[in-house]
Amino acid sequence: MIDFEHQVEGAIAWRGPEVDYKREGMHVLTANEIAEIDAALRHLSFLGDVDFNSITPATFPLPLLGGQLKKAGRDLRSGRGFLLLRGLPRERYAEDDLARIYFGLGSYIGRPTPQSHNGELLGHVMDVSDIEQHGRGYRIGGGQDMHTDSCDIVALLCLRAAKSGGTSRIASVAGIHNHLVQHRPDLLRVLYGDYVFRRIEKDAEFGSGELVKKVVIFSRESGDLTCNIQPNYPRRAVVAGDSAMTGEQIEALDELQRLASSPDFYLDMNIGEGDIQFLNNRVLLHGRLDYEDHPELARRRHMMRLWLSMPTWPAMPANQMMHTGEDHRCWLERRRPFMELPSRYLAMMNERLSQKRAS
Repeated sequence: MIDFEHQVEGAIAWRGPEVDYKREGMHVLTANEIAEIDAALRHLSFLGDVDFNSITPATFPLPLLGGQLKKAGRDLRSGRGFLLLRGLPRERYAEDDLARIYFGLGSYIGRPTPQSHNGELLGHVMDVSDIEQHGRGYRIGGGQDMHTDSCDIVALLCLRAAKSGGTSRIASVAGIHNHLVQHRPDLLRVLYGDYVFRRIEKDAEFGSGELVKKVVIFSRESGDLTCNIQPNYPRRAVVAGDSAMTGEQIEALDELQRLASSPDFYLDMNIGEGDIQFLNNRVLLHGRLDYEDHPELARRRHMMRLWLSMPTWPAMPANQMMHTGEDHRCWLERRRPFMELPSRYLAMMNERLSQKRAS
């Protein structure tokens, strides 16, 4: 039985104004660590055309840095929940090599998982709304509301910054939870109850087939506080007629969003070109501020995303998972070799943009 008067303890229960992310959660790569990365990239190149699903600690060896990254993965659960890697010389690497380095570094922290029905293991976060209609949030420009993704750890590497703006914003679910314990325990109880989520249709069609799911926003079933909130999914369910949210459910979602977007709770983090951000997605919300972008596709804000699973962590509760192992298995069957390379992705987007303009 859940004790709704119980506060979450530990470093993870922070509020933004209390935290200096540069002091508490940033690691600046040393010259020796960058030399290790360069050696690992040379080793990977020596092996030939290695696809992303074969980039592992074995094929991307980091004798010293690798151990630090594995420890960082453990610290993401026990500490503040975030890590910013800085100092990777972005200008030194071709975009495709930067993607390989990013994937190699991520493989030491967790196990990459597919991110949609397309099966991609590395996602491209950029505004292609002039090419694709009804795209998911990571393929649309502008600001994003606070949310979680469908993984244990979400990572972003900044390949190309926006013309201006686009700051990353994060907030601790535990800090918000503790505030609700004190001030709105009625809404906290609602967030521990069932909501109806409607998934993206193609993710369901090419995955397990389950389109509508009952999901809890907050849970402690794993032994830790965990959260899953993607505000559009319960709203999609209402619009489609799958459910009707109660007034309390709407108020609870709105209050969670309001608190996460409040300066009393959020922490803003600048992710510069070459920086890599890792977040404990189970207990941190993330979003971004609005930004001004370049009109040319090749100059637009471009982040590369990894979804990592942590097999050593307690399993997420089944009633909190949006995507299952069956989804992942089916999605990976649709994956094409090397499809995640930035050069291939941009070439595909340019071709589709040209076709659209010609039609």
